[in-house]
Order: sequence, then C-alpha cells, then structure tokens
Amino acid sequence: MSRLRVAFIALAVLACGCATRGSVRNIRSELADLRNEIALLRQADEQMSRETATTLGEITTLEARVKDLTTIVNRTTADVSRITARLGETDESLKRIQTDMPAKPAASAVPPPPVERPAREPARPAQPESAYGTALATFRAREHGQAVLEFLDFIGKYPKHPLAPNAQYWIGEAYYSQRDYRQALVEFQKVLEYPSANGKVPDTLLKMGLCYTNLREPGRANDMWTRVVGEFPSSDAAGQARSLLRNRRAVAPAR
Repeated sequence: MSRLRVAFIALAVLACGCATRGSVRNIRSELADLRNEIALLRQADEQMSRETATTLGEITTLEARVKDLTTIVNRTTADVSRITARLGETDESLKRIQTDMPAKPAASAVPPPPVERPAREPARPAQPESAYGTALATFRAREHGQAVLEFLDFIGKYPKHPLAPNAQYWIGEAYYSQRDYRQALVEFQKVLEYPSANGKVPDTLLKMGLCYTNLREPGRANDMWTRVVGEFPSSDAAGQARSLLRNRRAVAPAR
C-alpha cells in the first residue's frame, strides 16, 4: 500500500469523526509495514552499491592488464620489425661482399697434409645443481609454465636430491603467481611430504595460509600461520606469520 493511500485513509477517518481504536491500530500497522519496506529497499540499494563498486574495481583491473598486454605486444612487434630490417641489411651486405671478392685460385694438384686434431672430450651430463639453477632462472623470468616443467623434470631425474623439496616449493610458487590457489595448495602440500624439507616447511606453511586467505578461508589460514609460529618460532616466516595474525585480529569484528 502506498503512502498516498494511507494518508488518504487517515484523512477520511478523521474527517468523518469516526476514528476508532481499531482503525488507528490499522493505520499504525500499515505505517510500520511501510517503514519495513523502506528499510529493505535501503538495504537492497546498499548491497547493489557495494556490488557495483566491486565490479567497477574488477573492470578497472582488467582494463589495466589489457593495456599492459597491448604495450608488450606493440613493443614486441616493433622489436621484430627492427630485427627484420637488420637481417635484410645484413643479407645485402653479404651479397655485396660476395660480389666484390676475387675468384679463388685453382686448387693445387698435391693435397696438403692432413691436420691432426685433438680428440673431443665426451659431453658431460648436466649436473643437478645446474638443472635446478636453470629452472629457477626461468621462474624468475616469470615464465611460470616453463618453470613448472623444468622443476618437474628435475624432480623426476633427482627425486632424492636435497634440492628436490625446494624444486617442489617453487612449483607451488609458480601456480600461486598465476593465481591458481587451489593447485598451489596441492603443490605446497607435497613439500611437507619430503622428509628432508625442514628448510622449506616454514615458508611453505606461510604461503599455504596466503592461499587460504585468497580462497576466503580465514580460519584455515590462521591455522597455517599459528603452526609456523609454534613449530618454527625463530624463522623469518614466523615473523611474517605473527604480523599477519595481528592484522587479522585487528580487523576482526568485535563479538
């Protein structure tokens, strides 16, 4: 019922001089219903405003990413054009040099004595540390997909090497960098299964807490950070975990 109708009823009742207690109660009830409807409309409007703000933020982020990608593509295209031009210039230079070169004299009837060359040493297999360093360099170059393949290859070849837990940790980091938090948790959990992974366990637990935070599971995130503080209190990861726990408590609503 609209406000105009309620007001009209109220005026009609008063004008007739027959406003009973029952009619007054009805009017009050209708006014209360109107207030409830207004409150619900306000809540819906606030919710819509929040959702709109969130959507606008996501659109802004996507636009920024598209702009960055467009810049990279344009820069790459320009580099390819420059390289193509330089190749063309080099090809022309080679042609000019070949044209200007004098004809070779006829070969001597007596062949020159053969030149003895030292025998080549057999190629040495790549060392585990070198393979690990190559994979880590690929990760730091932000080629995360290729880095995962190289670390997996390292683990497949050297599953019991002391660096195997570290390689598994960087696989988790690669998925985290790509915002695939579910798969990152799977890979980080594998680090904890290595008997010799103590050096990477604090960092792994800290990162698992951040994965849970991004997945909006704050309780499980707190469990990970509390475990870091309890089991590895003197580690750098424990210091970060304490800070994260303090921030979480500071923003938690009072009960």
